Amino acid sequence: MLSKQLQEFIATFEKLPVLGPRQATRLAFKLIREGAPLVKSLIARLEGLLEVKVCTQCFFIHTNDGSLCTICSDPSRIQDVIMVVEKETDVMSIEKTHRFQGRYLVIGELTRSGALEAWQKSRVQLLKQSIQKLPNQKAKEIILALNPTTYGDLNAQLLKKELEEYSDSITRLGRGIPTGGEIEFADIDTLSHSLERRG
Repeated sequence: MLSKQLQEFIATFEKLPVLGPRQATRLAFKLIREGAPLVKSLIARLEGLLEVKVCTQCFFIHTNDGSLCTICSDPSRIQDVIMVVEKETDVMSIEKTHRFQGRYLVIGELTRSGALEAWQKSRVQLLKQSIQKLPNQKAKEIILALNPTTYGDLNAQLLKKELEEYSDSITRLGRGIPTGGEIEFADIDTLSHSLERRG
């Protein structure tokens, strides 16, 4: 019933978060109805994403000339205070508070199994190596800013065990964020209080 082009579009876009088959189908029909200008604009925006890189130190995104993002290449940031977050959107939310001046590690979306994937373990290893290059070969503080969910808590315990010898202090965000909530959707005041009450 649907053309090959539509089927391929839906098969690709249904893999994206929050879309799924029904939303991908609706998106396809919306683009067809809007016509060539919107489709061409979307193509240009998608091609623009090819210019976005992933930071080799914290795994946040950037478009800088070098391999480091704006945060990691900023000499005014505190190098021995590191916040481990799950997603890039968590970095964006924390940065909006203007309360954190350290650096980050984007660990990647955590699974409900409570175990890190191989690529996440690799990111933790790179973090350890970067800490060993610090003057004291130890971080002053590592903040585990993981969502206050059952598997967030489980992974926080796992990471704490993995990183405890690399830091003088390992803390979690204060529970201003409700259990089961997500950092990405917390308001700035709640995040600010969570940062202040970490422990």
